[in-house]
Amino acid sequence: MGKIFFVTGGARSGKSAFAERLAVRSFRSVAYLATMEPRDEELQDRVARHRASRPADWETIEAPLAIGDALGGVAADSCVILDCLSLWVTNRLLEEHGDGELSREAATAIEERLDQELENVIAIAKRRDGMLIMVTNEVGSGVVPPYPLGRIYRDLLGRANQRAARAADRAWLLVAGRALELTAD
Repeated sequence: MGKIFFVTGGARSGKSAFAERLAVRSFRSVAYLATMEPRDEELQDRVARHRASRPADWETIEAPLAIGDALGGVAADSCVILDCLSLWVTNRLLEEHGDGELSREAATAIEERLDQELENVIAIAKRRDGMLIMVTNEVGSGVVPPYPLGRIYRDLLGRANQRAARAADRAWLLVAGRALELTAD
């Protein structure tokens, strides 16, 4: 049965670097499942720097939306870094709704679809022999967004993070580059 690790923290907290260290310590082949859609020059440069900093033998898979399909297509005994759930939730929310008004009913429907997709990812991860390291942002510790779509996003990501953390064998919170292991209740 595959292992699931969960890594969360704020922006620039060291999440990705910590996940990469976990992957190296797995002594497995590594696939980097990237959810970022580099839509402007600054993001394209950032993606290029990230790729250049990773070992050359790591496979990079661009999967901004269909993370379950991408995970299912990776060698079953490999270590997969899913970086990150935050961007996946953003991509799915924008794909389904765009950036306009969103009713409570529509938000609930999106949440149900995200739950189903994330449950599928978790089921695939557990059937694999390898490990899945899920990276995500912690957005619940900051200021409440001043606009409805921001609050809906924060709520969707918070619920997705809870679901992923519950499914994880181990979980960490990164603060200023330091990892704090989180225990289950």
